[in-house]
Amino acid sequence: MTIFWLAAFIVFAIGEAVTVGLVSVWFAVGALAALFATALGAGLWLQITVFLGMSALALALFKPLSSKFLKPRVSATNADRVIGSAALVTETIDNTQAKGQVKVNGQVWSARSAQDIVIPAGTDVKVLRIEGVKVIVETA
Repeated sequence: MTIFWLAAFIVFAIGEAVTVGLVSVWFAVGALAALFATALGAGLWLQITVFLGMSALALALFKPLSSKFLKPRVSATNADRVIGSAALVTETIDNTQAKGQVKVNGQVWSARSAQDIVIPAGTDVKVLRIEGVKVIVETA
């Protein structure tokens, strides 16, 4: 069984090395613990129990901690603040002519209509999202 647990540890460790996220490190820890149990003369049922227990313990203890550090941090930019804001159309929005501007929070943005309709200047609209350097709006 020594060779089995050593092989399992190596397979799980290589599997972890070739993946981007933490996938099999938990099982590598369990296999290593089972390898030590084997070296101490534990029976097969105890080796399997040690493997499952240590794998579960490693997962339970370190998964929340690792998720905290591996999760990409998204920080809002100034541009994100205009999403959901009211805006005033300053130049008629016409998607077919690729024209249109709105003023939102004191800033002028190129704009396109979400409904693919012409929105005349002076209309109040709501900013739905940003695509590149254009805001996508709908009538309020």
